[in-house]
Amino acid sequence: MERTPRGRFAPSPSGRLHLGNMLASLLAWLDARSLGGELLFRLEDLDPERSGADWARLMAEDLRWLGLDWDLGWPEEPVYAQGGRSGRYEAAFAELDSRGLVYPCWCSRAERLAASAPHPGEERPLGCRCRYYTEEEKLRQRRRPAAKLAVPDAVVSVTDGHYGLYAENLARGSGDFIVRRSDGVWAYQLAVSVDDMEMGVTRVVRARDLLTSAPRQKWLIETLGGAAPDYCHCPLLVSPEGRKLSKREGDLNMAELRRRYTPEGLCGVLAYLAGLIDRPEPVTPRELVPDFDWAKVPVEDVILPAWV
Repeated sequence: MERTPRGRFAPSPSGRLHLGNMLASLLAWLDARSLGGELLFRLEDLDPERSGADWARLMAEDLRWLGLDWDLGWPEEPVYAQGGRSGRYEAAFAELDSRGLVYPCWCSRAERLAASAPHPGEERPLGCRCRYYTEEEKLRQRRRPAAKLAVPDAVVSVTDGHYGLYAENLARGSGDFIVRRSDGVWAYQLAVSVDDMEMGVTRVVRARDLLTSAPRQKWLIETLGGAAPDYCHCPLLVSPEGRKLSKREGDLNMAELRRRYTPEGLCGVLAYLAGLIDRPEPVTPRELVPDFDWAKVPVEDVILPAWV
């Protein structure tokens, strides 16, 4: 049976939404609505040190201010916040562990980064060294371990709705990845995969810097017995110097944008940057739905014009 199209907003409440976040959110909304589908709002507040209740509230307000609505989810339904879903991640973790796919990893962040970049021609076992520790070697470790997932030496491919075929050999590309940090916080890849599977998400629209995560998430969802969503990534909005816009840097965030624009005015700017209209004229999201087409959206990253 064909699934009802269901997209999602999935912001992390670590700062005010910026123009790039709003561009991706508008495209996610248009993608779902043009297919006659639903949207949910999921709050990705996994990390208690970086997440803030005020940022979460402002995110929901900013999306609604622009005219982007959703059919289910946070804040009306708190179960759509990752911070309260630890039990679901624990169940998925236990299932993966029972299959022998999880192992403890004592590597530091620097060591993990070094392990992901071998020298040309270097031969080494797949996975990090911790995967091959003996019981005696494990007992000698003093640091609290993270938990890593052992991925197969196999190619996993996704057909992205905007960028086309993207394939990766998981073991030889991104490699084994962390599913629970050493401080006990669940990692992004596990939480997002479990949530998309259990919340019935069929369409994932997000910025193209997350395209490399799609094969891992597809494999993880299917390993857990779920059906992976369709992925459709969009170009990044970058500064004139080519830097990705960031909440941390406060780049053109919604506090400033709401002072400078009406909702229709900002929607027109976003639609123009996305290639959906010829001029940055005021428009509502609903007025864009009938003519929405991914073929109009650029593939290359969009340089932020000086006039915005």
